[in-house]
Amino acid sequence: MRINRFFAVPAVMLAAQFSWAQVKVDPKENLPPIVKSFVDEVNNNSQLEGMAYELLDGIGPRLVGTPEMLAANEWSAEKLRSWGIEANLQQFGTWKGWQRGTTHVDMVFPRVKSLSATQLAWSPATKKAVEAEVIILPKVSSKAEFDKWLPSVKGKIVLMAQYQKIGRSDEQIKEFATPELYEKLKAEKEQATKDFVAYVKNIGYDNNTLPEALENAGAAGIAISNWTGIMGANRIFGAKTSKIPMIDIDVEDYGMLYRMAEKGAQPKIKIDAQSKVLPEAKSFNTIGMIKGKEKPDEYVILSAHLDSWDGAQGATDNGTGTLTMLETMRILKKYYPNNKRTIVIGLWGSEEQGLNGSRGFVADNPQIIKGTQAAFNQDNGTGRVVNISGQGFVKAYDYIGKWLDGVPKAVRTHIKTDFPGMPGGGGSDHASFVAAGVPGFSLGSLNWGYFGYTWHTTKDTYDKIVFDEVKNNVILTAALAYMASEDPEFTNREKRVMPKDDKGNPVQWPEAKEPKRSSKDYK
Repeated sequence: MRINRFFAVPAVMLAAQFSWAQVKVDPKENLPPIVKSFVDEVNNNSQLEGMAYELLDGIGPRLVGTPEMLAANEWSAEKLRSWGIEANLQQFGTWKGWQRGTTHVDMVFPRVKSLSATQLAWSPATKKAVEAEVIILPKVSSKAEFDKWLPSVKGKIVLMAQYQKIGRSDEQIKEFATPELYEKLKAEKEQATKDFVAYVKNIGYDNNTLPEALENAGAAGIAISNWTGIMGANRIFGAKTSKIPMIDIDVEDYGMLYRMAEKGAQPKIKIDAQSKVLPEAKSFNTIGMIKGKEKPDEYVILSAHLDSWDGAQGATDNGTGTLTMLETMRILKKYYPNNKRTIVIGLWGSEEQGLNGSRGFVADNPQIIKGTQAAFNQDNGTGRVVNISGQGFVKAYDYIGKWLDGVPKAVRTHIKTDFPGMPGGGGSDHASFVAAGVPGFSLGSLNWGYFGYTWHTTKDTYDKIVFDEVKNNVILTAALAYMASEDPEFTNREKRVMPKDDKGNPVQWPEAKEPKRSSKDYK
């Protein structure tokens, strides 16, 4: 049977189904009329897809210190102003300035092949293309042996990451292999990983110090392959070099180069990376505010980080969280004109380097923090919200439970709650508020392959967004913000008695940390 690969009818039908789906409200539900207005607006006048195009396709990835990050700050502030919402950029620090350029990586010997590769963030550019032999790390067992080998890297491009013998996902192997073969291959992979970790430890280096040692020894470049284990997806983080290019190569091409080098074929590659080092850049949060009409000094905060890594577009980390909070603000402004408390949106910068934007906001705005009723944060992908924890606040059940009563049943039915729960220690920006003793809640989303496929990878793009799931989250967030704003009582901040760890010592409440105000000490 001949299959036409160009017309994927099932995919088109599926996309149509996504666009037709709506959140349905049972007429018998006793919802506040304003919440029903939120649902109608999301179902019939959503702005999510248009904003996603502007942010993700238009501006693209938003690495701290880049012109694109500043463009995203300015875009989001202007978007809020266009809806009649007061908005400004609040500086919390500076970061090394950098901008990605074109990158071409080709194998030029023993044959010619264009390679699938990405320059790592902040990697130095090549003033002119670097062409050199590719070598692998030596098979040694001590730092003395390794250091004796180090001078041989001069003028070479070093493959620094673990070699992956099999470039298939675990799920695919499990689907097709016999049980015996699956267990064999799984054990071999686990052992190879253990062996590589032990190797790096034995030679006396780590992921930060090994690139520095290779660079200082005169290497012409460094290549890694930070493969996720899912075909086609590699994670892109920051370079650990200051003078030579550092690139990530897809697992398939990396494995080919590795085998060639190991077999003595002396492969050569050519790297042409035209990034730009720019002056020190100011780092901002985008802050929007709808003043409260009755209790203007009490606040409901809508939280999401605007920055991203830049291997792709930062669509699910955290474009979806950003879009959720922007759309929520638009709807609140339109349908909730007499908001009792002040509604704040915080779109944070430099979350990826340690929650720096939200920690900066907490440190720099003590009066807002003192009066914060609740902060709602969304940061783990495109899926519908399915988890809300009390974050260790003893009375969280009393108010979260009450607020969820104002959420349409079709939305809240998916959500599991955990009270009092444990305080978030640093995984996302709600932790900045929790550490300061403020009820900050993570709106935990359904996975949709987030950690394996899109988190910090080359595949975190617009097409991975499921907009109907995001619409669900807009309705939830708008309803929670409305209910929290209307609540006659200020939230109780009593903390739980913390449990003991494995050694019998009490677990400590997370400590409020100062943000990194610059990239000077960042590794």
